[in-house]
Amino acid sequence: MSLCSPPSLRPGALALGLSLLAATATAGPREQALTIHSRIAGVPPSTQVLTQMSDLIEAGNTAQAVRIAMDNDGFYRATLQTWITPWTNREMTAFAPLNDYTATVMGLIRDEADFRDVLVADVLYTGADSLGLPPYSSSNNEHYQALQQSSAPLGSSLVRRTQSQISEVPAHATAGVITSRAAAKAFFVAGTNRAMFRFTLLNHLCRDLEQVHDVTRTPDRIRQDVSRSPGGDSRVFLNNCVGCHAGMDPMAQAFAYYDYEYNAATDPDAENGAIHYNTDGDIDPASGNRTEAKYHINASTFAPGYVTPNNQWQNYWREGPNAILAWDPTLEGSGTGAKSLGRELANSGAFASCQVEKVFTQVCLRKPGNAADRALVSDATAAFAASGYNLKQVFIDTANYCKGE
Repeated sequence: MSLCSPPSLRPGALALGLSLLAATATAGPREQALTIHSRIAGVPPSTQVLTQMSDLIEAGNTAQAVRIAMDNDGFYRATLQTWITPWTNREMTAFAPLNDYTATVMGLIRDEADFRDVLVADVLYTGADSLGLPPYSSSNNEHYQALQQSSAPLGSSLVRRTQSQISEVPAHATAGVITSRAAAKAFFVAGTNRAMFRFTLLNHLCRDLEQVHDVTRTPDRIRQDVSRSPGGDSRVFLNNCVGCHAGMDPMAQAFAYYDYEYNAATDPDAENGAIHYNTDGDIDPASGNRTEAKYHINASTFAPGYVTPNNQWQNYWREGPNAILAWDPTLEGSGTGAKSLGRELANSGAFASCQVEKVFTQVCLRKPGNAADRALVSDATAAFAASGYNLKQVFIDTANYCKGE
């Protein structure tokens, strides 16, 4: 059979699918171990590992059985890489090379770190120096492509670094994967930086803009490039455009000093660009403004609109229907720059529940659909927060739930 056949028709995939089906139909400890390992690591376990896991399950220690499955490098090279990579590009495809965004999420999971760091910390994971890879570069992805093509196990090859020491972003301006090169290439490139806000919301709070649409917020910080009468009809703005922009524009202002710079003439695909952060010295002599020029494009569309003066953001969604996202009452709901906005998003209840829902879908091969599923998501979300936002614990809880009876 051709390798171009759909995965579901390939012999190996078919055999694995049939074995999983049999396992869930007659789910004793051995069958449960097979299900857990295949879903966590993406491959069946060896006979020795299967026996070890089934003995643990029979003894009531399913958590340790799941951890054994996580020790297989398939957890990183197959499961996590396929799961995370769509977050790193606008096409939301898993068929993209390993990059600093994906590697950093993998590393935080492996190290059982506070997963809120993914949107806040001065952190970036690279391959170990001992692997002899091309050095990390802010202007290309060669380091991670070489790591992916190597035979090195990702689970033990990733090393936590200080992002500000290996990139061009100063420490106070780092914000986890938001300021990774891959995220900048996908979401800071061209445009108006609203894409970074939209995809961060989508990937880490499980909400797209249509789901947070709220026309009741004050539109005072909607930028000049948004028409107040699209097609000559102000009702379109009042009933549609304002629903996203009134909340999005004040928060996307956190990204006002960021861009992704590349030579469009020689590099039309932007493969060799780098994230750029405007420092105190990057002042536009014409306007005296430090914000990136993209924040002032199409100013004549609605000249009385908001002119972005700095990177001070405010969360208008703390009130109104989007209060359901459960914003942290100990935070102010406003701040300066991407790091503080990342903290606002990562400390919301929606961030915690989003991670659990995504892991559930990955491990259980379906979205939560019934009362029992929703109860598991609720319990696992509480356990996730109680564990210090250790995402490995969420994989353990969901794998245990979906191992079969």
